[in-house]
Parts: sequence; structure tokens; C-alpha cells
Amino acid sequence: MVGEPMAEADMTWDRFQGLVLAGGGRDAAVADARALRACGADAAYRVAALALYVAIVAPEPLVDIYDGLCEGWLGAAPVGPTVSAPPVRGAVSDELWEGLRGLVFDPDAGRDPADITVRTAALTEHLSPEFHDRVAAMALRYPGVAEAAAGVPPRFMLDDLARCPRDSLGGSVHSLVVDNGFDLEVLDRDSLGLTDLPFPLDYLNVRILQCHDVWHLVADHKTSGLHEVSVSGFQMAQFGHQYSSMFLGMVLAKMAFTQPDAVAFTLDTILTGYRHGRETPPLVGVDWPTLWDRPIPEIRELLGVTPYDSPYPPWLLEELQGQQPRSA
Repeated sequence: MVGEPMAEADMTWDRFQGLVLAGGGRDAAVADARALRACGADAAYRVAALALYVAIVAPEPLVDIYDGLCEGWLGAAPVGPTVSAPPVRGAVSDELWEGLRGLVFDPDAGRDPADITVRTAALTEHLSPEFHDRVAAMALRYPGVAEAAAGVPPRFMLDDLARCPRDSLGGSVHSLVVDNGFDLEVLDRDSLGLTDLPFPLDYLNVRILQCHDVWHLVADHKTSGLHEVSVSGFQMAQFGHQYSSMFLGMVLAKMAFTQPDAVAFTLDTILTGYRHGRETPPLVGVDWPTLWDRPIPEIRELLGVTPYDSPYPPWLLEELQGQQPRSA
């Protein structure tokens, strides 16, 4: 944790856009994270800019950047497969900049997790087809993706989950969804037009909608506000999930501009979640319905998954707001 609040810097949105477009590599990420820990005046903006750089400008160095941030902030890079390619700088549309700016400076954005999820996901329509192609090319470099991505994933069925033992993965998913009024898939796969995306994104973006809550349970990221941030880092580390990278870049920018005292807290959560995903075997291709009847600890042992070691109490944000935590 950072011992002293960082000094404020004179940062405008236009200057911040310039930092995002300029980007950087792993060395810059290490240096900026170390500068942030040392309370550097504009380091929070530079870290946020690097996160948005790989989210909306150049997806190729995502792992290099986040591994560098881990090295500079947490003291060591994760142990994981090499996933990298030379960056290709692309343009960012005015509509995307305006949408991001609206989320960053909207004081209500983030109070309703469902709302900010929908609003952030909607920004992907302002990404160019060429950018989606580059994200797709990078996704194929992640272990397990090429083998898993075949066609459209069949839907999980609530009736199948209802027949599972209560202490099994399937029973736990059923309870999580039904008890909390969740959708079995986080967003409507059909309304998002995900099948129009290039291979393998047509598969991956549907797959993560249906597996999001499964990964919460198996990787032990609670369904709290804080762990929605950490599990986004986990998802991004597993296969370069572009929505997660854009969400996290936006969150870091929002903290830098509007809640600077929360930057360290937020970065701890993002990077420990990312590190967890990098050091967890690929989950995207797991045939979950064959495991519905098995207890979660048994599944973790089978797949080589360790529970997330959260740096903060998972329900901290809810407790600070006087809300009752959920059961998972």
C-alpha cells in the first residue's frame, strides 16, 4: 500500500488522450507503477493511460504492459505464458473518446454494476473492424483458445443446474443465479451481435458471458463490487478479454481524475486479479456441464485452480455503504 496520498497533477482530458495514444511498453509500465508507489505527481494518469492504450489503441502489448505493472507495483511479474506481438498504433474515434469521458466523469457511473457493465460494453461499437481483427489475432496466441473456439457455445440450462446437488458446482451456480435474481448469462448474447465478430471473438465473447459466474465460483472471486473488478483482471489475463481491458482502463482513469485516494486500492485489486488469471491454467475450454455434479474444491484440484487471495475483504465496498453481502 502507498503510505502517503499522491500529489495532484495538472492533467486535462486532452493531455490524457495524448498519453493514451502515445502508449508505451513493459519498461514504461514498470517505471510508472514504481513512480505511483513513490507518489509521483502524474503517475496515476500514466498508469491509467497505459491500461487504456492496450484496451483501445494497441492490444498487442497487453500482457507486456500488465506484467510490467505487476512488476512495478506488486514487486514481481506473474509466472505465465508469453503472449506478445509488436504493437500497431490505431486511431480512436471521437465517439469512443466521448463515451469514455462520460463514464469517467459521471458521478453515478459505478453505483449500479449492471448499468456500468452495459454502458462500457456499448462502447465497443465504436471500435473499428480492423481493431477487432487485431484483438482476435492476439486472442489466438493465448493457450487453449484455438482449441476451444469452435462454433457458438450452447447455452447452459437452468433446469440442468436445478437437478444438481446443492454443494456441487451446478447447484452453486443455480443458487447464485436464482437467489440473487441474476441472468444465467450476464448480458443478452443475441442483442450484442457477438456472432458478427471475427473468429475467435465470436466464440470468446459469448463464452465469457455464460462462464462469468462459473469463474467467480471456481476461482473464488466473490460477486462483490470489489471482486467484479478483480475478476475482470482475471478474465483479461486468461484470453485478453477486450471488454475487461476497456472496463479496467476506464476504472483507473476514473480513479485518477475523480478519486485519487482510491487509485492504490483499485490497482491492488486489478493487478492481483490479473496475476491470478495469468497463473491459472486456461479455463475457456473447460466442459463445465460434465462437472456440474462435482464439488467446487474437487474441481479446483482437477483443474489446478487456486482460490483468489484477495488483498482486501471482498465485501468491503458493500459494508462501507451499509449493504448486506451476498452469500457468494
